[in-house]
Formats: sequence, C-alpha cells, structure tokens
Amino acid sequence: MYLIAPDRALVATVDFFTPIVDDPAAWGAIAAANALSDVYAMGARPLFALNLVGWPREALPFELLGEVIRGAGEVARRAGCAMVGGHSIDDAEPKFGMAVIGEVHPERMLTNAGARPGDLLVLTKPLGTGILTTALKRGELPEVELAEAITVMTTLNDGAARAALAEGAAAATDVTGFGLLGHLGNLLSASGVGARLSAGATPVLGGVRDLAARGVIPGGSRRNREAAAGTAWDEVVAEVDRVILTDAQTSGGLLLAVDADRLEALLAQLGVENTPAAAVIGVCTAEPGRIQVGA
Repeated sequence: MYLIAPDRALVATVDFFTPIVDDPAAWGAIAAANALSDVYAMGARPLFALNLVGWPREALPFELLGEVIRGAGEVARRAGCAMVGGHSIDDAEPKFGMAVIGEVHPERMLTNAGARPGDLLVLTKPLGTGILTTALKRGELPEVELAEAITVMTTLNDGAARAALAEGAAAATDVTGFGLLGHLGNLLSASGVGARLSAGATPVLGGVRDLAARGVIPGGSRRNREAAAGTAWDEVVAEVDRVILTDAQTSGGLLLAVDADRLEALLAQLGVENTPAAAVIGVCTAEPGRIQVGA
C-alpha cells in the first residue's frame, strides 16, 4: 500500500504466465482476472493495467496475440480497469499477464493479518484448476470439458471483495499458485492463529477428483504438497483430497475469515454477488500456524 492522501492509497500487483488453455482469448481473459485478483484481495478498486507480453514472433502470428489481448480487454472492461499500454519482448515461449494499479481507502483495506480464533473460513471459488489445465496439456482432457473451469477462472473476485468489505471480513487472501493450504498458511502466520479445515466441505470442480486419482498433478502442486508437510491430516482424509487442497490454482477465489455472527450476512451477500461457490470450509483456532484437516 502506498499512501497518497489520508483517505486514499494505491496498491500494485503483477502476474503473468504461459498458456494454460488452447483458446488465446480465454487465456488472455484468465490472465487478466488472475492479475486483478490480488487487487480485489486487498479490497481495492482497479484503476489501470499495463500488459506484459512475451511472444515468439517467428513461430506464432500476431493475430493470435491480438486475440489474447482482446480476451484480456473484455475482462478489464468488466472490472472498470483501463488498459493503458504495456511492454512486449521476443520470447521463445508465449507469456501474458498484467501489472495492475488499484485504489483503496487505507482504513477499509482487506489484509491477511486480522483473523481471530473462532472466525469461520469461507472460500468463494471451487478448487481444481491446476489439475484440469494440466490434464489439458497432457492430452487427457479436451478443452470443451474445461468450460466450467474457464468460467470460474474468468470470474472476477470483485463481488467477493465487495461482500467481504460490506460484512466486515476480518482477513482475506486470494488462492492462486501456492494452493489453498499455502495461502491459508500465509494468512494464519500473519494473523497469529491456526485453522481446522473440512476437506469434504471444500468445493471442487467437476472431474478433478477422478483426474487426481489418476495422478494428473501439476509440478507446482507437488511442490505445494512438500511445502505443506507440517499439515496435520486426519487419517480419514483421502489422498485425493490432500492433492486437491494443495493444487496450484489460477485465478482462484478469495479465502475470507469472518466472525461467526456475520457469517449468514456474508453468505447472503456472496449469493447476491453471484460468486461461483461460497462455502464454509473451516474455523480459525488458537494454535498459531497449525493446520488440521479433517474429513
């Protein structure tokens, strides 16, 4: 956060990645929503964005790049975020993303440091995008079966952020590359609390469990699993669920900590905002940093 006036502050974020779907416009839209997610996780309003492009100019036509930017532009327009330029380089592998600047009232900013024991944990999008897009890359899933995941990944977290602000969420983070447990761990560390999760209560995209059971697991998700070695798993938690809870997400939802007395109002507000999924997946505990996962 960069304070520019007593009631105004700027936030900045940047994110980019290689293609995760075959359709260039869908890739651009997903990348834009993903880049905007960090701004929403802070309760901020995006102002403008700069495109970041790596493009193999001798291997891929610029018409494809035009489709990528068109998809990104459509998402940026939905966000009320101006695309004001950017920078491109010749690169052997295509890459696309955005640097985004947003604005927030410094006293209404969402952070990951305010969760308290007894706060309930709410996730606003289902998990599994890493597994599904890896299946696509490996030729084990046709892109037509990614329709649900693409819809989820291109859904902005603006509605979830508005609901969190309206109902006084104590803490927030978005769920992206470090997976649910990785981002939860950061929230717990910043807040000085622990958490108990229910694997069965966590929303999951269709087809993910079957693919995970077949061993379709991204490299990033395997690293996340290693990083979550300190997680206390109940014996009844299936291996598939352990994989999913550490799956590296792209443009995932917000993870919110909210006082139990505000839960009903928050869920109602999330419903009004048409979030893809809003589920209570756990509770904060008084054991700093400890994550316990039950069935």
